[in-house]
Amino acid sequence: MTRTALPLLIVLGALIGVSTHVVVNCGDEDEPDVCSAVIGFSPFRGSLIAFAYEGRGRIALRHGDARRAIVDFDEAIQLNPNRAALYRDRAQAHRQNGDLERAIEDYDEAIAHDPRLAAPYYQRGLALAATGDLDRAILSYNTAIRLEPSDAQARLDRGLALLARGQADDARADFEAALALPAGKDGRTRDAARAKLAELSSADPALVSPSRR
Repeated sequence: MTRTALPLLIVLGALIGVSTHVVVNCGDEDEPDVCSAVIGFSPFRGSLIAFAYEGRGRIALRHGDARRAIVDFDEAIQLNPNRAALYRDRAQAHRQNGDLERAIEDYDEAIAHDPRLAAPYYQRGLALAATGDLDRAILSYNTAIRLEPSDAQARLDRGLALLARGQADDARADFEAALALPAGKDGRTRDAARAKLAELSSADPALVSPSRR
């Protein structure tokens, strides 16, 4: 290798590293221009360019444009169909767009590709509860809580589902657990749990059902 070739290889390697960083992280920007430029002009193709579609989709989701996000997540999934995060992101877009059934299908896919994460189980529980399928929602919350026992929000939402199903004692246990866990960033989870416990305390004791969980 000549003396001039080595510096050129170092520069080329650095440029490739910078380009890869831009491709993978363009979704951290506030506007989609960087991701769009990567998609249009980057020499990278295949599964790597899927990160740019994913990033642009996340930007659209943050801006409330669920339909635009779904289009980009569709492209990303076509290029990289084994990435669990893509299905979870598209599920969130479907939820924003009001299509709960498709959201649930995508949460199922995300879980199938990576069953170790609590978030898609919890988010699937929210979608199932919104459709009125409380039994499956509670099962999904159960798994989320098993994987992430310190998640106060999951405890609260499971408690709400149990309460809606008439299991006030089990709901009370979840609300108490949510209060005992560390508070979130804004404390709203604990406030909601405290409010539900107050409602249960003032309710007619005859409405409190035996535990069935």
